[in-house]
Amino acid sequence: MISPQYFSGQFLLATPGMADPRFARSIIAICSHDHNGALGINIGSLADFITFHGILEQFDIDVATLPDRDVYLGGPVETNRGFILHSLDANYFETLQVGDRWGLSSSVEMLKAIAEGKGPKKWVSALGYSGWDPNQLESELTQNGWSIAQGDPEWIFEQESGDKWEMAWEAQGIDPAQLSGNFGTA
Repeated sequence: MISPQYFSGQFLLATPGMADPRFARSIIAICSHDHNGALGINIGSLADFITFHGILEQFDIDVATLPDRDVYLGGPVETNRGFILHSLDANYFETLQVGDRWGLSSSVEMLKAIAEGKGPKKWVSALGYSGWDPNQLESELTQNGWSIAQGDPEWIFEQESGDKWEMAWEAQGIDPAQLSGNFGTA
C-alpha cells in the first residue's frame, strides 16, 4: 500500500486556471496536512480593512513602540480569528511548529510578546485561514487550480516584492505571464 503524500511546510500556488475567485493569485503556507485534512494561511492577499495596530488595539495592547504592518487575509474560514506565522528563533507558548520551517500561533500571548519586542524576529499576521476536509486538497490538486512548491520559508516574511504570488513563481524559474489558464486532460 502506498502511503499518502502530505504537504505540511510547503506552499500552494494558485494557477491561472484557479476556478474559485477567492483564491486567485493565492500563495498559501500549508501549516498542517494529514489524514484529517489541511490548514494553510494565504500570504498573497492583504486585508484592506485593518492593520496590525488595529488588531492589537482590540486587545488593549500598547502599540507605542511597534511600527504598524499590513495584515493578510489568511483565507475564507473564520476571518474574525487571527494568526501569526513566525520564525522559529525562540520557544513560544501555543505554537504549532511546522517542521523546521516556521511556526503558527493564534495566542494573545504571542501578540503581547511581539508588541513588547520579545516575540520572534520574523513574523506576519493574518485573519482567517484556508481549510480542506480529508482528501479535499488532494482532489483539488488534480483539477489544475493549484501547484505545490517546496518554496522558501522566507516567502512568508518577504515584504519587498509587492506581489508574493508572482515572486513565488519567479523563484521557481517560471514566468507567471507564460502560464496558461487552460489545461487539458489526458
